[in-house]
Amino acid sequence: MILARVVGTIVATRKDPRLDGKKLLILKPVSPEGKDEASYLIAVDAVGAGFRETVIAVTGSSARMADGCKDRPVDTAIIGIVDTVSLDKGAVKGG
Repeated sequence: MILARVVGTIVATRKDPRLDGKKLLILKPVSPEGKDEASYLIAVDAVGAGFRETVIAVTGSSARMADGCKDRPVDTAIIGIVDTVSLDKGAVKGG
């Protein structure tokens, strides 16, 4: 699983028809402390995430098991919206 923040959206008018009606979001992976990591991901939103929210994403076959993603060409899916992240040194607020 990947902890990430929603940083943008993707609009693709021409795409695989199995993705019609699916929201595509740009994610920036983050550390548990909320610090940005190096890359970006494009994910199908299975939970109604919004801009700047912290989310949990999965990749590969796990993404294809997310709600509404079965039999679709999906490699990354958002499966949860984070409220808080708790570490030994205290709680870190989510998106």
